[in-house]
Amino acid sequence: MAFTLAIVGRPNTGKSTLFNRLVGRRVAIVHDTPGVTRDRREGEARLGDLAFTVVDTAGFEEERGETLAARMRAQTERAVAEADAVLLLVDARAGLTPLDESFARWLRRARAPVILVANKCEGRGGEAGRLDAFRLGLGEPVAVSAEHGEGMGELYDALAPLVRAKLGDPGPAPEEGEAAPAAERTSRALQLAVVGRPNVGKSTLVNRLLGEERLLTGPEAGITRDAIAVPFTHRGRALSLVDTAGLRRRAKVVEKLEWLSGEGTMRAIRFAEVVVLVLDAGDLLEKQDLAIARQVEVEGRALVIAVNKWDLVKEPRAALEALGRRLEISLPQCRGLPVLPVSAKTGRGLDRLLDSCLDLAEVWNRRIATPALNRWLEAMEEAHPPPLVKGRRLKLRYMSQVKSRPPTFSLFCNMPEAMPESYLRYLVNGLRDRFDLPGVPIRVNLRRSENPYVRKQRK
Repeated sequence: MAFTLAIVGRPNTGKSTLFNRLVGRRVAIVHDTPGVTRDRREGEARLGDLAFTVVDTAGFEEERGETLAARMRAQTERAVAEADAVLLLVDARAGLTPLDESFARWLRRARAPVILVANKCEGRGGEAGRLDAFRLGLGEPVAVSAEHGEGMGELYDALAPLVRAKLGDPGPAPEEGEAAPAAERTSRALQLAVVGRPNVGKSTLVNRLLGEERLLTGPEAGITRDAIAVPFTHRGRALSLVDTAGLRRRAKVVEKLEWLSGEGTMRAIRFAEVVVLVLDAGDLLEKQDLAIARQVEVEGRALVIAVNKWDLVKEPRAALEALGRRLEISLPQCRGLPVLPVSAKTGRGLDRLLDSCLDLAEVWNRRIATPALNRWLEAMEEAHPPPLVKGRRLKLRYMSQVKSRPPTFSLFCNMPEAMPESYLRYLVNGLRDRFDLPGVPIRVNLRRSENPYVRKQRK
């Protein structure tokens, strides 16, 4: 059982800044442009000895119907309905607006208790705005500066009774960097990032998996801006599904806000274990799709390709064959990666997609015994000996796996600098085939083996 606090308010009052302050990391995008946040973002927050879940929401606007702003408002309303307490943030420097008053009237009818917070109260500039906030009829406003961390003690005093009323005495929160209990580490959720170009159906796919409209979707390209992690369970395994902003070619990114969104997507890839690259079945494997796939391989993540909108494909077999040929030519370093036709609209193929992600995560974590590796290496060398280099034979002496995630090996030889790239690919492909490592990046680090006779001569 956890306590959930929803941060709400009109656009540009500093909700994401306060969210970042409470979770202790800059995870939500912060920008001067109003309406940056669109989806609900959850995080584990700490304030003194209080530990709770905090929810960042989109700016509240007076919109109804099917517009993007109306869909954002619906997400905020759902966050308020599910919260144990609501934190209404107003801008003390800008003063109250009719939208603040409308929002306050609506919150007075909400089930959850409301804490009124006046943000941007650093110095004396916000004092008049803080006093003006009394007019909202939600009690005494708590003066804070989310940007500078001021007023967190007063916020603690307002929040502590509500948390303790639900949880009792929560006990001290773990210190920063403190190790999690062993049981928590073993049940850690698998990090699964969903990436792709804009408007290929990433958020629709995640919503279909969750069985609810958790993320904003629509015909507009580029709706998602933040990388949003949502907990999920598949066949008893805990997952963290991370919906990300669409990645366009860097040459086309000119606005800082889009650049920040792209950086959030790249950060999600770096912290993921399995990455699902979503393609549009009507526009298979563009140059940008290949660029994203190569970046996933460079980061060492396991890769699964989901071909969305498969229900619209008229010749499925021909499309799959063409995609397979293109991948074989353009992504040889990820040979054998799963390619799954899916439909986020109908739900077709999504169970199989998740099964493939779990299987690939096991491959990504696999370790191979050293004796088996060296028996395989000896057989590979006998079948196809290394070439001569300046009249000397390359000698492969020993191999061991130094880590997993992704599988990484050290190969000891007499002349590592002279190893041809073609022979290294031969060994990597042999590793995939012999030890069943399809679709995951494989790293082989070449190291020089010491000559024992050189050591004796020095003595």
